[in-house]
Amino acid sequence: MAPKTVGILTGGGDCPGLNAVIRAAVRKGISAYDYGFKGIQKGWKGMVECLWEPLGLGEVSGILPKGGTILGTSRTNPLKDADGAERVIQNIKRMKLDALIAIGGDDTLSVANRLHQEGAAVVGVPKTIDNDLSMTDYTFGFDTAVNIVTEAIDRIHTTAESHNRVMVIEVMGRHSGWIATHAGIAGGADMILIPEKHYSVDDIVSSIKDRHQRGKDFSIVVVAEGVKIRSEKGEELVVLKAGRDEFGHVKLGGVGQIVSEEIEKRTGFETRVTVLGHLQRGGTPTAFDRVLATRFGVAAIDLIHRGEYGKMVSLQGTQIVAIPISEAVGQLKMVDDDLYDIARIFFG
Repeated sequence: MAPKTVGILTGGGDCPGLNAVIRAAVRKGISAYDYGFKGIQKGWKGMVECLWEPLGLGEVSGILPKGGTILGTSRTNPLKDADGAERVIQNIKRMKLDALIAIGGDDTLSVANRLHQEGAAVVGVPKTIDNDLSMTDYTFGFDTAVNIVTEAIDRIHTTAESHNRVMVIEVMGRHSGWIATHAGIAGGADMILIPEKHYSVDDIVSSIKDRHQRGKDFSIVVVAEGVKIRSEKGEELVVLKAGRDEFGHVKLGGVGQIVSEEIEKRTGFETRVTVLGHLQRGGTPTAFDRVLATRFGVAAIDLIHRGEYGKMVSLQGTQIVAIPISEAVGQLKMVDDDLYDIARIFFG
């Protein structure tokens, strides 16, 4: 029997650790099972348009510490067309792939789940920098982002204290506040605003005023980008950038500026905002993310070897386990109250 040929794609937003997954899957697949590999370019766009490149030991050499993805990525959604799934399945045959590893978040894995339902041999690897994918304790890239944000808070803290300013830091977190909560706790933030909770302008302003009345003349406020704030009139204050991606998600941004303006207007305290944006995605992965991504890549190729398709690797406790992709997609993992209550202890 001829050795299997496995395709690997990375979909959605990039994050540190993607290359570590690719490297681990290829190294284990070649050394243990004599598999061949094809790198699918630009995520699902590559599967729709038959874009691929050879992927062997030479191609994955030296990529472990590199951020981003050597395969490129996109937010292409093949399911937006009625025949999209069938086209991808036909291209799997055209590229002579025996199996496919899809590395991505809820959107990417939802497509993988649909393809599995249509009979394709697909395995999933969870990837979301927001750490909001269900059925896995952590996803790679999250630890790196938290470390980047924590360092930014530390740096901003010194200028806030020097100038007696309120500093608002907007971080990633469309639906969940994992980055904001973890980095806020680690950086000693004086207030952390996350999408899971509801806030009014009065709530925020009162907390800042109380802090200053206790003799603290500077504050650090960490805000997740998906937070919605109620105005004095009960209106939701949130900025949505124009347009949506192919999965229908609005492009967020601007809540940090709103919070900053409202604090300065209603307290008189000089307030500045810093939007960390894509800084959180870039750069080399932390040791934790390199190890986790490597374990995921090895586990994914082992699933293919055992013929366990339609499953996703996940971290549960200290173990890497396999679960049906269908159990992971379509529901988000939110910040639990116990963790946020710990953060609240240090507000104000």
